[in-house]
Amino acid sequence: MSAQHFDNPEITFQPDHSGGTGKIWKIFWVLSLLTIIELALGFFLYAKHGDLGYVTVLSTKCAIAILTLAKAYYIVSVFMHLGDEVRNLIMTIVVPLVLFVWFIIAFLADGNSWKNLRNTNAGSKPNQTEQIQKETNEKAEH
Repeated sequence: MSAQHFDNPEITFQPDHSGGTGKIWKIFWVLSLLTIIELALGFFLYAKHGDLGYVTVLSTKCAIAILTLAKAYYIVSVFMHLGDEVRNLIMTIVVPLVLFVWFIIAFLADGNSWKNLRNTNAGSKPNQTEQIQKETNEKAEH
């Protein structure tokens, strides 16, 4: 029997990965730097707990949230390859996410207002502290 030779269109070779490591290291250092900054701000808030003003604490928490969102965007754009996609595909991901966050905020605000109004019949009767004060004042007058 003679050896058969198959014409195979598949080309098998060892890919060269040496050129892509620079981009991976850049991503690693950017994400590490953002994480270190977030941790430093968090430790700063922990160490100065009670010593800082409301505005300082709120601005530090906002900075941490912005850095977290920047990291999330960077991860999604690089590892999920959405940085090179068309705008419409990006919007189909971002718009529902923004609406979802807005719904959470709206429901929390509605729940808070419901909590504040639950004992007042939507403002139609005085709340319990006003009733107690009124009763105390009436007893003091008699």
